[in-house]
Amino acid sequence: MPRFERQALMAKFQDMVRQRQPIIGGGAGTGISAKCEEAAGIDLIVIYNSGRYRMAGRASSAGLLAYGNANDIVLEMAGEVLPVAKKTPVIAGVNGTDPFIVMPVFLKKLKELGFSGVQNFPTVGIIDGNFRQSLEETGINYATEVEMIGQAHAIDLLTTPYVFSAEEAVAMTEAGADFIVPHMGVTTGGTIGATTAKSLDESVKLIDEWGEAARKVRKDVIVIAHGGPISSPEDVAHVLRHSRHCNGFYGASSMERLPTEIAIKSHVERYKQVTF
Repeated sequence: MPRFERQALMAKFQDMVRQRQPIIGGGAGTGISAKCEEAAGIDLIVIYNSGRYRMAGRASSAGLLAYGNANDIVLEMAGEVLPVAKKTPVIAGVNGTDPFIVMPVFLKKLKELGFSGVQNFPTVGIIDGNFRQSLEETGINYATEVEMIGQAHAIDLLTTPYVFSAEEAVAMTEAGADFIVPHMGVTTGGTIGATTAKSLDESVKLIDEWGEAARKVRKDVIVIAHGGPISSPEDVAHVLRHSRHCNGFYGASSMERLPTEIAIKSHVERYKQVTF
């Protein structure tokens, strides 16, 4: 059973929304990331395959390619993260389009391990163009991810799916999503971050459009932003101050990769300045 029941979590998060307290979630690709995030008071920890790649010095987008089985990697990471996240709900990234698992059985397994909820990652939502069309036409589609979120909701797991359009925000909300997470693209900055991204103001506009669409379906759905140019506390503050619908932020690279790069580089530079 999950350590944190969905109803209790949602009561807490809805109270935070009413009090205008930002809900902050963070990706954890290692146990030490999870321990440090929890020590800082983070509200949600999310683990998925990209966390392993980015903390190995590879781009988070590696999680979208065939470098390993995404769902198996999450099960491996569970043993590293779940035992050390003692006070924080942990969300599992689920590859909803995986054709080699029985999804209801897999979701129950995640719940029994101690996960409190799920997110749709890897996701075809981040793919566009002819390749996305080919995926959709051959049954590897976003609708399958929506179905997975609906199945997770049915067994009372917290659901925090990525969305990439107003239509997808509506579909996920109709499926029972507790949160929607407008995804602004691969996070910028650092040694392996993206260099092409929307502006912060463009992101605010999209977050509000998608959030408004979701709240026409259900007013209590929570909206937290992710990715693209939103990669620092100052960026998050800008989004929250200018958005009508955003209730918080979910960081992945911005929560563990960027701080690690900065801290290690700075610390080693201090050693290199030692004189004798």
